[in-house]
Formats: sequence, structure tokens, C-alpha cells
Amino acid sequence: MSILELVKQARSYRRFDESVPIPPDVVHQLVDAARLSPSARNAQPLKYLVSTNKEMNERVFSTLSWAGSLKEWDGPKPGERPTAYIIVLLDSSISANAGVDPGIVGQTIQLGATEAGYGACMLGAINRGKLAPIIELPDGFSIEMVIALGKPAEKIVLEDPRFDGSVVYYRDETDAHHVPKRRLDEVLIRAWQ
Repeated sequence: MSILELVKQARSYRRFDESVPIPPDVVHQLVDAARLSPSARNAQPLKYLVSTNKEMNERVFSTLSWAGSLKEWDGPKPGERPTAYIIVLLDSSISANAGVDPGIVGQTIQLGATEAGYGACMLGAINRGKLAPIIELPDGFSIEMVIALGKPAEKIVLEDPRFDGSVVYYRDETDAHHVPKRRLDEVLIRAWQ
């Protein structure tokens, strides 16, 4: 599959089939891919916590907010929740600032999950004060993001922005999740050839 096709398939899935677990070795492979990703100044300040444990997953889930643009949706219901999490941490003994690294590793993990037949959602809306004691956050570390993983259980449709130019995602009457993406001619400002 081409990288463009992989990127098109690697959506932010928010509903999963909880009856399909992700094997721990697959999650570890995703972290391995993340650790090999580019890092600003090659500092590699990010560290990871992973869970495929149902009880821990429930505790992590309780600290997350889902789909801010879907105001009337409280997030995945039981049976639709992630079966694994990767918690991305910043080790402040290496760097005081994560810079672009969380985005790089997040995309790497999302692409790897997609290639392995799973889906991912990078979450930044986290109750960090609640999550820190749950994960026994070590001193000198901060929570950068949580990546939810599972077998996708929703249809996502990529489309051009609506007539008013809105890029706000939405669900239609069939519960398909629509994600408007700006066209190439809108984002490519200039090309020197």
C-alpha cells in the first residue's frame, strides 16, 4: 500500500470493537516504531507506558474527553472502547520541551496501527491530574498525550469542506463520521519548480 493510501486509512477512530483485543506484542511493536522515529536534535525525550489490561484501560478511559466537536456525544459506550493505550510521556531530565516529537511519534503509532489492521486516536484532552496517580507518574515526567488503540468499529468518510468552508467533523443520520479535509489547492500556497 502506498503511503498516501495508508494516511487516508489512518483516521482518528473513536469507536472500537472491544471484543477484539490487541496483543501486547503488537503494542510493543508500535512503541518500538515510535522510538525509531525522528526526534528534534535526536534528544529522544519521550517515554511510554502501555496498557492492554481491561481494568487499567477503564481507569485510563475515565480521564479522557472524546471528540470535542461532537458536543452531544459523551464518547465511546461500553463495547466500543479502546482495548489498548499508549501514554506518551516527556522525560524532563532529557528536555524541558517535547517540541514536535509527540506529533511525530503519534503519527508513527497511528500509521503502524493502521498497517496492522487496528485503529488509533491521539488524545490531548486528558484530565492529567486524575491520570497521573493512576499511572503512578514518575517524578520528572509529564503526560504529553494518550493514544487509544483498538479494532475500528465506525465508518469514517473523508470529504472536501462543506459549502460554507467548514472543516468541523460531524456524524450523519447513519452515524458515519465525516471528516472534511481542505483541498490540496487550498493548502499548497506556492510551488517553485
